[in-house]
Amino acid sequence: MLTPMLASLLLPLLFLCRISFCQYSSDQCSWKGSGLTHESHARDVEQVYLRCSQGSLEWLYPTGAIIVNLRPNTVSPAAARLSVCIKPSADSGGTNIYLDRNGKLRLLLREQDHAQGKVQCFSIQEGALFIEAVPHLDISRRITEFQYELVSDRLGPDAQSLEEPCHPCSDTEVLLAVCTNDFVGRGSIRRVEQEEEHSTVTVEISRLYRQKIHVFASGGVRVRRWTGSIKMPPQCGVRAGEGEFLFTGTVRFGEAWMGCAPRYKDFLRLYNEAEQQGTNPCHVETD
Repeated sequence: MLTPMLASLLLPLLFLCRISFCQYSSDQCSWKGSGLTHESHARDVEQVYLRCSQGSLEWLYPTGAIIVNLRPNTVSPAAARLSVCIKPSADSGGTNIYLDRNGKLRLLLREQDHAQGKVQCFSIQEGALFIEAVPHLDISRRITEFQYELVSDRLGPDAQSLEEPCHPCSDTEVLLAVCTNDFVGRGSIRRVEQEEEHSTVTVEISRLYRQKIHVFASGGVRVRRWTGSIKMPPQCGVRAGEGEFLFTGTVRFGEAWMGCAPRYKDFLRLYNEAEQQGTNPCHVETD
C-alpha cells in the first residue's frame, strides 16, 4: 500500500505519463515514451524532466510534441554555465527538434539530419528542447532517439559541437586538467588522420594515470602500453612526431576529446615548481 508521502512523489510522474507509455530510471536520467497510446482528449505537449549529467531519450512513433527539460541534479550557481550536447542515433527520425526559450523556438535539428549522428551543443540557458513530431501517414517506423550529456562551460555559450577552441593551456589549466579530466596519460603521437569535421590522433600511452572509460586499450599484461584515438578540431594542426606529451581531455558519448596536451618535460617542470610552492591541486606520480 502506498504511503501518503510516496503517493505524493508518484503523482507527478503518473500525470506526465497520461499521454505516453513512460519509463523512468530511479534518478530520471532517461525517458521512453510512445505516441501510439495518445489520448484524443489529452494535451498535445508534455513536459519531461531529466536531471542527470547524462542519459537518453527514446520516443517511439512520435505524435504531437514534448518539451524536454535537461537540468543537473544539484543546485549550484555553476549550473547556469553548463552546456548541453545531444547525439541522435543513426535510426532516429520523425521529429524536428527546437530550442524553446520562453515560447520562442529556434531550430536545432531537422528530421532529415538526425541520421547523420552529429553532436549538437547549446548553452543550458538557451532553454528546453521542444520536440515536434513531423506528420507522416505511417508512423510505425518513426523513432526519435538520442543521448545527452551536460558538459562544462569551456565549450562556450555559442558552441555548436564538442570541439574546444585551439589555444595553449595556462599553467593553472594544465594542473587542474591533470586532477579533474576524464583521462590523463603520458605518451607519444603515432598517427594523425585529418577528417572533414575533426582530426583523429592515434596515441601510444606509456603511463596511464586515469581513464573514465576504456578509451585506451592495453597491449597485454606483460606490455605496459596502451593505444587509443583522441579527437580534436582540425584547425589545431597537430602532427605526428618525436617527443612525449601529457594527454588530458574529456570523454563524450564514448569518444575521447583532447584537452590540454603539454610536452611531458614542460609539465614536469611546471608540476615540480608548483610542488615546491605548495600550490598543486593534487598529487601525481611522476617517477
